[in-house]
Amino acid sequence: MTSPLATSMQPAAARAYWRLLTAGFRQQSAYLAAAVGGLVANVTFGFLKAAILLATLAAAGGSLRGYDSGRMLAYVWLSQAMLGLINVYGRDILSERIRTGDIAVDFLRPLDLQLAGLSTYLGTRLFTLLPRGLPTVTIGLLTTGMALPSRAVSYPLGAVSVLLAMTLAYLAVYALNISALWLVEIRGLQVAYMVVASFFCGLYIPVGIFPGWLETLARLTPFPSMLMTPVDVLSGYAAGTDALRLISAQVAWIVVVGLLGHLLTRAGRRHLEVQGG
Repeated sequence: MTSPLATSMQPAAARAYWRLLTAGFRQQSAYLAAAVGGLVANVTFGFLKAAILLATLAAAGGSLRGYDSGRMLAYVWLSQAMLGLINVYGRDILSERIRTGDIAVDFLRPLDLQLAGLSTYLGTRLFTLLPRGLPTVTIGLLTTGMALPSRAVSYPLGAVSVLLAMTLAYLAVYALNISALWLVEIRGLQVAYMVVASFFCGLYIPVGIFPGWLETLARLTPFPSMLMTPVDVLSGYAAGTDALRLISAQVAWIVVVGLLGHLLTRAGRRHLEVQGG
């Protein structure tokens, strides 16, 4: 019998994953009003966060760990723009499908469960760039003095880093939610994940201005690669070999977290019991 992973590498399966991605994009486009609401929230909290961090910079003498006002504003608006692209909240429909037993149907499909979920996720999240992500950055550019990198190479590298961050964010949430095959109720874990991930990814303040020991601790987790890395690359805070090093770390974390999710899925197939009739 062909394994789901081997099946997932076949050309027909690749086309199926592409269809899932485009279907996710179209599905999310039906919620345009929600995306506009997200844009309003992004911009509102963007101005609030900018005011707080600029005041912090002023108290520090105008510069802090390589962040001046322009670079700090770039951090603010780029991180706000990425809120629609990454999942730091830990919730996914997968855990609900496990609870209801619908996961048994998913396991019968001739596609890798992890890759199918990733394809749909990328489609839905990429749509948010249009009504939410890009307008957030545009508003930041037009209303504040946010700095952008002068090197042209930072933009394609940043785009790659954003895609890698989205992939890593999904794979981490997938690994968390697939644990419901054993734990059944994982809402406590999801809340704990949200608290840790949102802080260590740099959602509130840049990881680069953490105290030394806390920054070291954060860098030992995959969370900075989900948000801080693409923001640093796109803002020019990390350039050249530093940018490549951060992107390489993203790739490494994708391999580690993706393999963890794959192994949990394989073990879960053997463990799964569906009761009822």
